[in-house]
Amino acid sequence: MVQKIISYLLVFFFIVQAATAQRPAQDTAKQEGKILEIKGGERINIVKVDSTHTFTSLAVKAHVKQEKTDFYADSMVINEFDNSLEAFGNVHINDADSVHTYAQYVKYLGKEKKAYLKRKVRLTDGKGELTSDELEYDVTLKIGTYLKGGKLVNKKTVLTSKEGYYYGDTKDVLFKQNVVLIDPEYKVVTDTLQYNTSTEIATFTSPTIIYSDSGRRTVKTRQGYFDMKNKRGILNKRSVVEDSTYTFTADDMAIDDSTKLDEFRGNAVYRGKDTAKGFDLIANNIKTNRKKDILLATEKPILLIKQSKDSIFVSADTLYSARLSDLLKTRKVPVVRDSIADTLRPKTAADSILFKRRADSLAHIALADSSNKKDSSSNKYFEAYFHVKIFSDSLQAVCDSLFYSLEDSVFRLFRDPVIWAKQNQITGDTIYLYTKNKKPERLYVFENAMAVGRVDSTIYFNQIKASSINALFDDGNISFVRLKGNAENVYYLQNEKKQFKGMNKGSASMMDVLFDGNSKPKRFTGKLPYDATNYPMRSTNHEEMKLRGFKWLEDLRPKSKFDILGN
Repeated sequence: MVQKIISYLLVFFFIVQAATAQRPAQDTAKQEGKILEIKGGERINIVKVDSTHTFTSLAVKAHVKQEKTDFYADSMVINEFDNSLEAFGNVHINDADSVHTYAQYVKYLGKEKKAYLKRKVRLTDGKGELTSDELEYDVTLKIGTYLKGGKLVNKKTVLTSKEGYYYGDTKDVLFKQNVVLIDPEYKVVTDTLQYNTSTEIATFTSPTIIYSDSGRRTVKTRQGYFDMKNKRGILNKRSVVEDSTYTFTADDMAIDDSTKLDEFRGNAVYRGKDTAKGFDLIANNIKTNRKKDILLATEKPILLIKQSKDSIFVSADTLYSARLSDLLKTRKVPVVRDSIADTLRPKTAADSILFKRRADSLAHIALADSSNKKDSSSNKYFEAYFHVKIFSDSLQAVCDSLFYSLEDSVFRLFRDPVIWAKQNQITGDTIYLYTKNKKPERLYVFENAMAVGRVDSTIYFNQIKASSINALFDDGNISFVRLKGNAENVYYLQNEKKQFKGMNKGSASMMDVLFDGNSKPKRFTGKLPYDATNYPMRSTNHEEMKLRGFKWLEDLRPKSKFDILGN
């Protein structure tokens, strides 16, 4: 038995030596370092067609090697003239133990070091597995190419496309045409995508849609990358994020689905989808926390509280928004809606008719506040800091800081607030502005309260001043004002032709003012003792008659929404 084995080995040795000796010397020189070396095969057959063409066939466990690349198959045919081979059945190409390819048929060109694989083709680098029906593999460059459809499986991620280009040195795969990436948490649809099997990073260079949260959230982008392993990415070229409640658009985005912390830069626009209580937010930088429903806007932020008419624009250095229910866990927010009716209940006969006319509209507030607490869309508040401006067609304002809750629809203005309504200006230490259907409903001014109104286009101003001011609005116009605590007034009397008849100056501990439909005072009543004096127009020093603290701050007033947008 041993002698038979030795005899077989000697025959195999002489056949290999004979095949090598029969190769032309010049070809050997040309192919130095690239010759296909026969390493094994249970059956070997050499066929010499002519002086230059010799074919060697290997059958059963065929093994051929070229430099660091090994070829295995059920059978092979080697063409010594052009240094090529064809392999059949269970073909395996081991490229330096880094890239392995498998197929049922391979045509390999030894000079070019290119393999053409067909039928049940697989390529793996130890990280991902690429499958296709046809594949071209360049051994020198370690590049695999398919043009008739293929699939890459990397852990739980599956990518398919019509064309694919695998780069073994970098572990990148470039997918083109009808690209679909399926991940347990994402689905990506695009035309061009680069994916790294080691880092699991997908890079986008064409219009791309990313679906997540079972399709409830979509991201549209044209350029960027997404780390599938760590669930975060950077998106560029005006990308869009959309879910059931909002749409986000920005020049650049940083998305982190693991922490739910995102950042939007460059003309960032947040659009709420709730038309009844929705809002939009614009800024050059918006940071969000999706877990806590937080928005932090800087770099010229603008808040737009939407409605069918007379939308409210708010600008500041910084805008912040979060859930009201979370705020109430750490900070007390005073309830300011409960005592409106009692505060403004008429104390004199002069305003009793007005109070009755408005009783129904005031009575709705407690019910509205109660129902709002059950409405998740109202569970939102806003804070604005520094250089705050507010504009609507019916009202404008400025202040240093602001708090607004969707639950009670009250703007709280702090530090040097100023509010304008038509020709009227209102100032104080702190101002609460109540709104209904996004229109002013009531105004309450704390400490050093003062209201000034220009009389038509003249140089004269009607003035009222007190420790506090309560004002009611009717369809955006001031209709009733109550002053408490050292109340004072300066009022210019006019006839029907708007000619001045004189000036009235009065004071009382409490004072009520009724306004006409154009927000102009028409009646003053004061709690006794009410001290009032009429002065003639010509013999009166109108500057000296102005109430202490008088300031006309028209230069600070936002004249249009463009004053807000250009802030």
